[in-house]
Amino acid sequence: MNEAIPVSRVTDHGTAKLMPDVDRRRAWLLTVDGAPQSYVDLDEPTHLEFEYARRLGHVLDVVAEPGRPLDVVHLGGGALTLPRYVAATRPGSRQDVVEADRGLLDLVAEHLPLPDGADVTTHGADARTWLEAAPADSADVIVADVFGGSRVPAHLASADFAREAERVLRAGGVLLVNLADAAPFAFLRSQLAGYATLFAESALIAEPGVLRGRRFGNAVLVAAHRPLDTAALARRTAADAFPARVEHGASLREFIGDARPVRDEDALPSPEPPAGAFGIG
Repeated sequence: MNEAIPVSRVTDHGTAKLMPDVDRRRAWLLTVDGAPQSYVDLDEPTHLEFEYARRLGHVLDVVAEPGRPLDVVHLGGGALTLPRYVAATRPGSRQDVVEADRGLLDLVAEHLPLPDGADVTTHGADARTWLEAAPADSADVIVADVFGGSRVPAHLASADFAREAERVLRAGGVLLVNLADAAPFAFLRSQLAGYATLFAESALIAEPGVLRGRRFGNAVLVAAHRPLDTAALARRTAADAFPARVEHGASLREFIGDARPVRDEDALPSPEPPAGAFGIG
């Protein structure tokens, strides 16, 4: 591979481009139809460039004791940034990656191969369809990070989808969901309400300006049937280069307010982001 040359290919769901980072020798940005999707440094798989990816990484660090292997399901593949992170930080983990765009999986496998020893199985399938066929109690962690362009698809934004995820998780498992919204947060609050009916514990991680309604942005939902180490999570996210806040307990219930879970028949995709809302950093 000539590392200095961008790669562009029409895949199943759009035009994917791999662009080299001039500041990092073997790092690449993946975009699909111009929307940033993933960033990978082949020499440094623990480097997470995007804000939301860093927050997902913080959660993955605290869901179990350091280094313990986990069975992880990733809904949404991109350039396999988080599977590489888990393989590096929790060697021996078994991971399944579900990505609807098979052509994208082929592109990533060809140009950004996984490191030797990474036990990662990729599946070219719709995330909801794959999840519904997955065995119950089979995953320690599920990471739902599926965007069609820059929007979470409607069939992955309902209480029915949440119920399937809850079924596949083990009793001590943890669910991570990457969402996006802006004030007045009708989409985000309905999502949180749906997960709150299924999981005893939940937390929300987001940049303070997003939570105050100042801008559109990502928010990471964390849900489990067991207590979450929100103190450790808050320390990590507050000390990050892109500081974030962790809302849980009474403050999260207040944020949800009177929002109701959304069933399949009423589900909508996440809002269209304003121009320039998503980018690196």
